[in-house]
Amino acid sequence: MKKGDPLVEAHGLGRSYGSKRILDGVSLVLRAGEVTGFVGANGAGKTTAIHLMLGLLRGEGHTLFLGRPLHSFGAPGTVVGAVLGGVAGHPRHRLRAHLRMVAAGSAVPDRRVDELLETVGLTGAAQLRLSQLSLGMAQRAGIAQALLGDPPVLVLDEPANGLDPHSLRWLREFLRAQAALGRAVLVSSHLLGEMEQLADRVVVLTRGRVVAQASMAEVMERVADRRTVTVEAPNLPALERLLAEQGGRLMPTGGHGAIVTGLDRVRIGTLALEAGVPLYWLHEERPSLEDFYLAIAEEEFTIS
Repeated sequence: MKKGDPLVEAHGLGRSYGSKRILDGVSLVLRAGEVTGFVGANGAGKTTAIHLMLGLLRGEGHTLFLGRPLHSFGAPGTVVGAVLGGVAGHPRHRLRAHLRMVAAGSAVPDRRVDELLETVGLTGAAQLRLSQLSLGMAQRAGIAQALLGDPPVLVLDEPANGLDPHSLRWLREFLRAQAALGRAVLVSSHLLGEMEQLADRVVVLTRGRVVAQASMAEVMERVADRRTVTVEAPNLPALERLLAEQGGRLMPTGGHGAIVTGLDRVRIGTLALEAGVPLYWLHEERPSLEDFYLAIAEEEFTIS
């Protein structure tokens, strides 16, 4: 498999609870070597969509893994690994014993368990009971369990919830490394700042429907017009006239400070230099995935 090859294709996923439509026509593609961020507010339908993809719920649509339905594989764990909330097992079981039991069910040798415990940094916790694992350790243990069959696809549902900064950083770096190995990684989250650092592509879910799918570069391009530049200048009226001629808008914030929209900091600095208008301060606020999500959500609520 080459980077960019489609490994998972979900088509028309739908689900209703009584008269309430939870998920409606959700389609997405997961590609080798990429982390896809599945983002949306709590209750948007992310977990339902993931469960439908994995065959854990009945509903509309279908999902193909490597071109086939998941149930057609004799050992699904060698196709997709899923982390749906830490590690599932009896709280009194010790971590290594639990993973060996799961491995035996998939005909995976015990040495794979020890390899993965080392990979996720839990060798020293191998004899702890599952009930003794911290939240961050439980997430790592869940990832180790998901990778036992060395699957090309990894799916994680809200893995960053409740993690401390050190655990978040480890998770981000680990998942980027998994994508670099050629895996297709799907991560659902409502933590947009974390997704911006992690994902290559984003799929935005709002009220059960996909309202956007784009690469992170396309996301940033779409919200580029929302960039703002903070300036400080002793002669704001002169700077305002200068920037207005080039399509910029200056809004004073008090004293020598102002916010400029419509022009980037390089253009503002160059114009001020050429016109002999002094600047004390120039700082550009980058647009973010949060800006993109809020813009999409606003549009969605407006047209509904």
